[in-house]
Formats: sequence, structure tokens, C-alpha cells
Amino acid sequence: MKIQIVSLFPNVFEPYFAASMLWKAQDKGIVEYSLIDLRRYGLGTRRTVDDTPYGGGDGMLLKPEPIIAAIEYAKSNDQDALVLLPTPRGKIYKQSDAKRLAKGGRGLIIVCARYEGYDERVTSWVDEQVCIGNYVLTGGELPAMIITDSIVRLLPGVLGGAASADIESFQDDDVSIEFAQYTRPSEFRGMKVPEVLQNGNHAEIDKWRNRQK
Repeated sequence: MKIQIVSLFPNVFEPYFAASMLWKAQDKGIVEYSLIDLRRYGLGTRRTVDDTPYGGGDGMLLKPEPIIAAIEYAKSNDQDALVLLPTPRGKIYKQSDAKRLAKGGRGLIIVCARYEGYDERVTSWVDEQVCIGNYVLTGGELPAMIITDSIVRLLPGVLGGAASADIESFQDDDVSIEFAQYTRPSEFRGMKVPEVLQNGNHAEIDKWRNRQK
């Protein structure tokens, strides 16, 4: 799977993508990350990417020309890629979306907005607008990391166990949370691991776990 991210700050992704499961996925050839610097497509000698909004108002908006040029470049690398725009105006992103995108067989182009947002005409080049929660962030970089992480970990061969992704919280967008889990030692500062988890009776263990959800 190819994931391309358009951002004014592409360097913020490098340490995260170079660690843990996201690095493992890349090392095994399961996913390929490509970071596209939006400033590269800025206009004029100063590489301008933003301007004041028509009608007045605070802040600056990302201009359409640099963003569309960056999307078109990404599309030249992967013509069938799906273009995602993290934005408060998008639909709430859920586990079912992560599963769908992981199984879809298409690459992704994630566009990270900044400042007060983006020229609305940009959305004509976007396939899906998504929102990771009802709060506001400085830019789209953190949402892009979250979306990437949620998808990559579901790709075959990334997680350790075959059923690891099937026994987690929010399966099928359900509100249930994964059961409580314990490891050694069996007692720590007076707090003991439930006896049922130590008796080896898997039927009873399954019943106990189901009651914890």
C-alpha cells in the first residue's frame, strides 16, 4: 500500500513512521510512505502557499494552486489513490473506516491543512473529508498520523497475532471496549490477578472476558 502525505511540515512524520509497527510495515514492504512538501509547490520566489480570505476575517487560507499541484503530483505516482482531507467539516472517522481503507486495495493521499484552513475549491479534488474528533488542532499532521496508524496496523502481516485486530475495542464501531488484561507478577502491591485467568479453563476465561466488555 502506498500512502502519500501532503504537508507544510513533512519532517514531523519521519520519527513516527520510523518506529514500532509503522516502521515494521515499511521494512517488510507492506506499506510505502511518501512525504510531499507543500512548500515545494508554492508560488513565486517566496514559495507562497497562503493568502487572506475573501470577505475578510482572521488568519490565512491555503491557496488552491499549491495544494492541487501537490495532489496532481501524488496522483502521477498512484493514479488510483484515494484523496483524504482531515477537516472539522468531515464525517467522524471510525474503526469501520480504517478497516474499509485497509481492505480497499487503493493507495492514499492525505492532505494536511494549516492556518485557518483551505480554499474551498480544493475539495473538488478530494474523495473523502474526515474528522477525527470534535476539537480543533493546529494542522492536519496529527490527524494524518492517526489515520495512517489506524490503517497500517490492520494490513496483513503487520500485527503479530492472526486475530490481534479482531479482539480490540470499537469493533464494527461498537462502543464496547476490550476486556481488562494482566501479566506477571500474579500479585503486585496487594493487587492480585483474577483467579479465573490463572486456572487454565479457557471456557471460563472467555466468559469472564465477555463480562468485562
